[in-house]
Order: sequence, then structure tokens, then C-alpha cells
Amino acid sequence: MTDRSRLDPESTVPLDGLLQAIPGGFNAIADINERRATVAGLMAAAEVPENPNVKVSEHVAQGPAGDIKVWVYSPAKAAKPTPGIVYIHGGGMIMGSVEADHATAQMMCDSLGVTIASVDYRKAPENPSPAATEDVYAATQWFFDNAEDLGVDKNMIGVYGQSAGGGLAISLALKARDAGGPDIKFMAPIYPMIDHRNETHSSKLVTDVGIWDRDGSIEAWEWYLGGQQPDQHAAPALAKDVSNLPPTYMDVGEMDMFRDEDLAFIQRLLEADVRVEFHIWPGAYHASEIFAADAELSQAIWSNRLAGITRVIDYAKRMS
Repeated sequence: MTDRSRLDPESTVPLDGLLQAIPGGFNAIADINERRATVAGLMAAAEVPENPNVKVSEHVAQGPAGDIKVWVYSPAKAAKPTPGIVYIHGGGMIMGSVEADHATAQMMCDSLGVTIASVDYRKAPENPSPAATEDVYAATQWFFDNAEDLGVDKNMIGVYGQSAGGGLAISLALKARDAGGPDIKFMAPIYPMIDHRNETHSSKLVTDVGIWDRDGSIEAWEWYLGGQQPDQHAAPALAKDVSNLPPTYMDVGEMDMFRDEDLAFIQRLLEADVRVEFHIWPGAYHASEIFAADAELSQAIWSNRLAGITRVIDYAKRMS
């Protein structure tokens, strides 16, 4: 069992409430459609006031399987053109939506003064890998192609994602590097899901926190891979060459099962001479800064993350 004494006490308050309402947490809901509906219902219950400093518009990009939903967040007060960020939502490759991440995307747009393209993508098990990577890549190309009309500097576009979205952010960067474009200038994969093997110490340490635990992660990987052997785009931890990836900001919680696979990937980036900023947050569990948004620890995580993304954008500008 997970040593809950290592969790930040303030951040466990909403977590304890979740476990009382849903024993075992989200991953204990066996039916994937019921699980999705439960999570979506929880997100919908949280009111997200519209920010007058942010303009939101809905768009459609064309992907290999049809339409891809893209919500664009534009800062009303920032000088144009702004840097751009491709935003990839989380959800273990099996859940999540642009609607569920509306509050975070809106906040980041306003706080960073950047234009954000929040991308929907096909989910497993209905659409296993490489569907998600294909959709994210196509939507990113759409963002570059339409940058001028959206008030974006196409020479300063990066990618951000949390959890599964973080894994897809790295997958996108690898694919763009190997394909010769589009030219992604920076990336911020946040506690990324990148290793299907689940063999690290932290992947065995976090078994029953209730948000994203070992059994649920193993199940999600099985659905996402659909019986295939993964390549570097499905599981970026398998990438043999991580050189020439964009400057990177990453953070992860001490009590996140992805901690050690993320730490190993960061070490490889450093050895490949990629510019890196990396933080491990004591007491934080997976997505605790979102689930326990009012906790002092969560506020510190967000403050540091936004400052770190600003630093990596500034570095990318200096290198351009």
C-alpha cells in the first residue's frame, strides 16, 4: 500500500472525499464509459468563470481520421504576434477532453500571455496508438499553418501537456524532429506518461492513492497499445535518440507513479545536451495541483511552473 504519510496533508483533503464517494478512486470504475462520465461530471460541477482577458474560439483541424476539435485561447492584452503553445490534455490516453481542461488552458493563456491551441484527439480503447499522436501532429501542423491569422509567431511555438498529454508532447517533439518539422521551439511535458513497462520503483510505490495508480495505469497502457509492441511515439521512454529535442521544462510529484520514469528521461535529455529545468515536489501526488487547487503546495507548483515555462520560452527566443 502507498505510504499516505508522505502525501501533503492539505492536498489529501479532497482526495479523501473522492475515496469516500468512490472507494478505490476513478480507476475502480471498471466500465470505461461510466468512468469517463463520472470524471466529466465532476469537472462539469466545478464552475469556470470566463476570463475577460482571454478570447476563446472553436476551430476544426483535419486529421487522418477526420475532424479534430481545437479550442484557441488568445490573450486580449498581449502584443501580437504572441508565442504559441499546443496544449494536449491528459487522461491516460483513455479519458479527457478540451472541455475538461478549459480552466487550465484559460489560466495559462492569461498568465503567460501566449496563444494556446488546445487539441482534442482520439482515445483508446476505441482508437489505440498511433491515433492520438497522429491527431496531435495534424493539429499542430494546422496551428503552424494558421499562425498568422491567429496572431501567433510561428517561429516561437512550443508544446505543453500533462500526464498522457505530457507523453504525447514528447511524442510530438520526436515526430516533428524526425520529420523535419514543424519546428517546435520548446516543450513542457508535465509528469508525463511515457513508459509502458511499469518497472520503476515509483510505479510500484503508488498503488492506491485514488487518482492514477498502478493497476489503472497498466490497464490504460494495454488499451492504448491495443496488443501492439510500442515504438518511441507510443512510449517515448523507448526513444533511442533524444538529442536535438527542444529545451524542456518538467515537474512531477514525489508520490506520482511516473516520478522515476520522468527522472530517467530528464537524465537522458541532460546527457544529450538538451536544456532542461526539472522539479520534484515533495508530498505531491499525480495532478494534485489540479485536484487540490487551493492547497498551498498546489499554489507553489503552479507559480513555479508558470515561471519555468516563461524561462524556457525566453531561452528559446535567445537561441532563435
